[in-house]
Amino acid sequence: MALCGRHAVVTGASRGIGAAIAATLARLGADVTLMSRNEAKLGELAVQLTNTYGTKAQAVAVDLAQADRIATAFARTSDTFGPPHILVNNAGIAAAAPIHRTELPQWQQIMDLNLTGPFLAIRAIVKPMTKADYGRVINVASTAGLTGYAYCAAYCAAKHGLIGLTRALARELAQTNVTVNAVCPGYTDTEIVSEAIGNIVAKTGRTQEEALRELTAHNPQGRLIRPDEVAEAVGWLCLPSSGSINGQSVVVAGGELM
Repeated sequence: MALCGRHAVVTGASRGIGAAIAATLARLGADVTLMSRNEAKLGELAVQLTNTYGTKAQAVAVDLAQADRIATAFARTSDTFGPPHILVNNAGIAAAAPIHRTELPQWQQIMDLNLTGPFLAIRAIVKPMTKADYGRVINVASTAGLTGYAYCAAYCAAKHGLIGLTRALARELAQTNVTVNAVCPGYTDTEIVSEAIGNIVAKTGRTQEEALRELTAHNPQGRLIRPDEVAEAVGWLCLPSSGSINGQSVVVAGGELM
């Protein structure tokens, strides 16, 4: 229970990597605020976390692509559990298209949720976090933040921007008790990847097995990453013993990037 007494906020917490991260932080003793647009799923997960780990959990429904709603959502979290000691920016979307078919609204949607949302979330908590005795900001980026993938220009640009934001803030806040790091998963066994496989099948006529092999070919281990593997990396970065880890991009991808 190394995080007992700490308040963690996890965005995009209703499924996949976000739900796994919330469970890991609750297991480590943190009280958890769950954020996403899906209030029903968040409520179910909050009850499950409390029943399983005995820590407090609350659901706050918010569209993290809507800038005017983020500050209000974070004010609500502080009213209940106090200012956050931990922020995990996990909410994001992925879309694939060749650059000439990437329309401005799609580009802007990806930027709003994957990059501007984390910036606004950090801005909402940074002052009280730096005044407290403890602070951890973890940005869930992607291997797409460290390398390029064809047909993913908007997503790669947003995730590269998130890595840049991570590094800049790590230096800016280095003299405080706050560390800022990124976790960069490869293709992970989530609904987003299942949707990507479905799109490959629909557009190319390949089978699901062939589409899966195409995605896992990037990973020398030849498999998808599990959400709990990403969650364990996030949990480690949140621990008191990880206070010297700052400005890093921890790759969870089976050796895809070396």
